Amino acid sequence: MRPQRFDIAIIGSGFAGSLLAMIARRLGRSVVLLEKGSHPRIVIGESSTPLANLLLEELVDRYDLPQLRPFCKWGSWQKAYPEVACGLKRGFTFYHHDLDRPAPAVHDRERQLLVAASPADEIADTHWYRADVDAHFVSSAVDCGVTYLDHVQLDSPEFDRDVVRLSGRRGREPVTFEADFVVDASGPRGFLHSSLPLTERDLPGYPRTHALYSHFRGVERLGGEDGAPYPVDDAAVHHVFDRGWIWVLRFNNGVTSAGVAATEELAGELRLSEGAPAWQRLIAALPDLRRQFAHAQPLYEFRYIPNLSFRSGQITGERWALLPSAAGFVDPLLSTGFPLTLFGIERLAQLMETGKLHDPGALSMYAEQTDQDLLATAHLTAALYSSMNDFQTFTARTMLYFAAASYSESARRLGNAHLAPGFLLRKHLVFSRRMRELAEAPPDANLAQEIREGIQPFNVAGLSNPARRNWYPALAEDLIESAHKLGATEDEVVAMLKRCGFNAPQPVLQ
Repeated sequence: MRPQRFDIAIIGSGFAGSLLAMIARRLGRSVVLLEKGSHPRIVIGESSTPLANLLLEELVDRYDLPQLRPFCKWGSWQKAYPEVACGLKRGFTFYHHDLDRPAPAVHDRERQLLVAASPADEIADTHWYRADVDAHFVSSAVDCGVTYLDHVQLDSPEFDRDVVRLSGRRGREPVTFEADFVVDASGPRGFLHSSLPLTERDLPGYPRTHALYSHFRGVERLGGEDGAPYPVDDAAVHHVFDRGWIWVLRFNNGVTSAGVAATEELAGELRLSEGAPAWQRLIAALPDLRRQFAHAQPLYEFRYIPNLSFRSGQITGERWALLPSAAGFVDPLLSTGFPLTLFGIERLAQLMETGKLHDPGALSMYAEQTDQDLLATAHLTAALYSSMNDFQTFTARTMLYFAAASYSESARRLGNAHLAPGFLLRKHLVFSRRMRELAEAPPDANLAQEIREGIQPFNVAGLSNPARRNWYPALAEDLIESAHKLGATEDEVVAMLKRCGFNAPQPVLQ
C-alpha cells in the first residue's frame, strides 16, 4: 500500500500538538496528527497565566480559530463550553511551612504571598483539566480537516532527501506515513528524543528534582482570608518548604490536582518513590493540608517522576523540530509551561506562514530561542528552590517573575511587544542582567529593597510594596500610573483595560 503523504506530521495530541495542527491547516497544509495513546487521558501541566491566555488569544485571532477563543478566560469558557472541565484561577497563592516544626501557615500573613492575576472571575485565568481540554482540542482539529489517528506505535523515523517516513502499527495493522516535516509534541523525552536518539543536556545550576502527583476527590477548601485579593483556593496554591513544594489546583468537576516537587535530596528523605505512603506521610506532617486532605481519595495510582527537569541536546534538524514542551521542562512552580509552549507554537507558525520551515537558519533561530527561554526559566526557578527555606527571600525573588510577566502581558496588549523581548524579558539587556544578579545575590536584609529598585522600571502591578504585606490585588490604578513605563498614555491604558473587561477608572486629569 502506498504511504499517505502529508505536508506536516505532528507526533502527540496534547493541546499543543492539536493547536499547531489546526494552525497548519489554516495555512493550507495537509496534516496528520498521531497519538500513541487515546483520549481522555491525564497529564501534568494544567495552569494558565495572563500571558499564556494572551498568547492563545493572539494565535486564535491570527489564524482564524474562533472556536478556541472562549478558552482564554474563565467567564467565556463557562458560557461556551461548560462541559469541558476547568478550574478558576484568580492568582498565585503561596504558603510557607517548616517540616521540622510544623504549624498552620494559613491565616499567618508573614508566611503568605497572594498575587492576583485578575480583578474578577469573568476575566480570570484557568486550570485546564487536560483530560477534557486535550480531547476537545483533538476534536476541533479533526473538524478543521486534520487527519487524526490514535493507538499508533511508531518505529524510528526514516529521513530521505525530500521526505520523512513514519512507519509502525495501529493495533494489528501496519501503517506508514510520509511527511515533508515532522513536529514532536509528545512531551519531555518523547518520540524524536528517544528514537533519533538525541542527547540530554544539563540545566546549569539547576537542582535535580523529582515529583509525585495524582488527582483527588473530596479535597476540602482551605478557607477564606478576610480582605484577601481573591478567594485563596481559587488560585494556583503552592505550599512551600525547604527544598520542595506542594501544588493544589481545583477543577469545577470536583477533581483536584495535587502533587509534590522536591530536590533529589529531599525526595530521598521523603521516599517519594514509594508513592501513596510517601504522600500520606508528607500530608500528615502539615496541619493545613492534613485537614484539607482528610477525606480525599486519589482517582488513580500516584505517578512518580524521578527526573522532572529536562533539556534536549538538540531541538531541530533537517525536516524536524521539537515543540518547547518536548524540548525541555523545568518545574510547574511558576506555571511557565503554557507560555513557553505557546511562544514555540507562535514561532513555528510564523515559519510555516513565511515558507521558512525548511530554512536551516530559521530553524536554528527557533531552536536557540526555545533553549534560551528554557534556560531563563530554569535560572529563576533554581534561585527560588535555593531560598525555599527562607520565605522572605523566596517572596522577594518571586517579584522578578511577576514583574516580568505582568510587564510583558501589558506591553503586548498595548501593541508594544517590542518593549518586552523574550520570555521573562530575557532579551531586554537591562532587565535580564539585573534579574540574573538579583536571583544570584546572597539573601540578606537588603535583598528585598534591591529587588524593589531593580524591577521599578518594569513594575506595573504595585509589586514589592511593603505596605501591601504580601497581598497584591489586581488594580487598574497600578497599571494606569505605570502607563509611561509601557510607552503609552493613561487614556490608552484605560482603553486597553476596558477591552479586557477590566473595570478601569478614568485617568486623573493633571
